[in-house]
Amino acid sequence: MHRVVVLALDGVYPFELGIPARIFGAADGRYEVSTCSVDGRPARTNADFTIAVGHGPELLRTADTVVIPPFTLPPAGEPMPEPVVAALARIRPGTRVVSICTGAYVLAATGRLDGRPATTHWAMTDEFRRLFPQVRLDPNVLFVDDGDLLTSAGAASGVDICLHIIRTDHGSALANRVARLCVVPPWRDGGQAQYIEQPVPRPAATSTAATRQWALEHLDEPLSLVDLANHARMPLRTFNRKFRDEVGVSPGRWLIQQRVVRARQLLECSDLPVDRIAGQVGFATGASLRQHLHAAIGVSPLRYRQTFQAGQ
Repeated sequence: MHRVVVLALDGVYPFELGIPARIFGAADGRYEVSTCSVDGRPARTNADFTIAVGHGPELLRTADTVVIPPFTLPPAGEPMPEPVVAALARIRPGTRVVSICTGAYVLAATGRLDGRPATTHWAMTDEFRRLFPQVRLDPNVLFVDDGDLLTSAGAASGVDICLHIIRTDHGSALANRVARLCVVPPWRDGGQAQYIEQPVPRPAATSTAATRQWALEHLDEPLSLVDLANHARMPLRTFNRKFRDEVGVSPGRWLIQQRVVRARQLLECSDLPVDRIAGQVGFATGASLRQHLHAAIGVSPLRYRQTFQAGQ
């Protein structure tokens, strides 16, 4: 049983506090989720109620994964409260630590993110960079997985990162089943860039959403950027700019991401040869699939299949 411990800090956001129990709790009994505070006392939320917490910080020593939901930050210029720093010191080396939204401030303030990639809510970008210039902040993504440290953006990205952890631990089939039970998408395209406040577009402007859906239905075909732009009925430069604004990555990068996602599903749930899978997801050769899969998750198709089909 994998133990997930959620740390409820003073001023915790109730919605995000409940995400780990809701998502991991739907994963067929693979995870045990418990909640603690820095002193074992009820946690004050940023709403008009407090939450009774059944455990103190000693529970952190037993965790396989620690999740830090967002909370009301200390006033500008004030250090992180000592009880918070002391609580994090109880986490065992090698424990997976996950932050949601402003939870990244705790990790940065205690030096855990120094020199490492991370993200937080896009609206906090300037302040975060000013306070923690040593962190390699990427405000355009929904979450960053850097091995034992994972950081995510605001609110619903907590769902994204918990599903990502289930997918990493147990494969796409279980993550997709959990997503269906919770009535959320198993995977959201792009990153935070699509949510950052932008000038109101001209009424004549159109979306690339229909073209993205069309591309997903034709991943096995050699789609070019011209094909996508023609489907969207936009000039190529306009399509590229619009796509980046909406999704946060280039059309070419997005296509590779979707092909890798589809390939992972087929590797987990079928016995198709690697070259056959490559063709079905739109990679020209098995070697191309191997290259892109390794770039995305650091393993070969064979090793990935062995991991998720073992014991089936």
